[in-house]
Amino acid sequence: MSRKTHPWGTPPWTVDFRPAASPLPEQVDFAIVGGGFTGLAAAAWLRRLAPKKCVLVFETSSLGEGASGRTGGLALAETAAGSLAGLGDVLAGYKKTLRLLRISAGLELPGVWELGRMNPAKGSPISWKDSGNLQVVRTVPGGAVDPGKVVAGLARAAEQAGAQIVEHAEVHAIEYSKPPCLHVRQKVRARIQQKEIRAGQVLLATNALSLELSELQGTTQPKLTLALATAPLTAAQLKAIGLFSRHPFYTIDLPYLWGRLLESKGVVFGAGLVPMPSSIASLFTKPKHSQQFAAPDLYRFDVRKGEAAESFRWLEGRVHQLHPALKSVRITHRWAGPILFTDGMRPIFRRHPRSESVMLLAGYNGHGVALSVYLGQWAAEALLGCRALPPWS
Repeated sequence: MSRKTHPWGTPPWTVDFRPAASPLPEQVDFAIVGGGFTGLAAAAWLRRLAPKKCVLVFETSSLGEGASGRTGGLALAETAAGSLAGLGDVLAGYKKTLRLLRISAGLELPGVWELGRMNPAKGSPISWKDSGNLQVVRTVPGGAVDPGKVVAGLARAAEQAGAQIVEHAEVHAIEYSKPPCLHVRQKVRARIQQKEIRAGQVLLATNALSLELSELQGTTQPKLTLALATAPLTAAQLKAIGLFSRHPFYTIDLPYLWGRLLESKGVVFGAGLVPMPSSIASLFTKPKHSQQFAAPDLYRFDVRKGEAAESFRWLEGRVHQLHPALKSVRITHRWAGPILFTDGMRPIFRRHPRSESVMLLAGYNGHGVALSVYLGQWAAEALLGCRALPPWS
């Protein structure tokens, strides 16, 4: 599906990498379902740590078409639930991975501003009208990155290390045999081919897009968050609105707002959570004793229509009213990305209840830009048996 016609809209970055075409094998050591930050990072590390093992990544659509390519690009230091036991330094690990895998993604870590409508810090550079006077309350560790460059860089590193990445290959069911058997629908030259692939171990890294495989439907909440980008601003405009220093930001009270400055000098603003329509949410069910899963067609959710379109109009009006310097700014991009919310806002990182050979890693609750890559390395080490799963899993 063309990014220009995607029902979730088009972000202001691109993924300039397409994996080499190759036939699917009948058996692999490691199968990774999901070609986003988590899956690609895990694939690159698996081949780096175990170069003789066969690693295969399945991506249902094109690389970057899911949450990883449609995030806002804010790199945060912890999980949405804070710093969990044994988590370690997420940002340091993220920087190390990008450096070791030679990924140039424009990572900047000046700190992230927490904005609030009460108790501002002395000398706040931001003063916006948004249900009160929105100002900087404090600065926390973090920054921003180009998501498209990260996706492309991870994919390139994984393929160069010897992992096989296959786009337009949907894992629609798993037989929890020994070893597990993946049922795959692959689109080849406008034709759908059915494949069965045995895998020694499987990592499910699809986040909000395949809850039926991970059996997380009913215990998690998938939603779309909305974002837009402005045309490039002048230096005077950036100074006036307080973003000349390039600090990303998010609010600590409601109504929620987050954003960051782009390399182009445009600004990303994000807000709002749109639940999936009931017609789509109902697809996250299956017969009680069935092992066949119906894949929900989230692409039926068009952000140009209905509640999502109304939310975009509200967000645009809100941006234009934040500051006089933004009153007439042109909006160049509008897009949405899926977020998976979990109980307690903690990531899900554990073995599948049906098989010790299948691992789940999902549910970043909007904090996945750095965390997903960081935990992707951890997942690779756990799959190889050289690191235990975290105590909070």
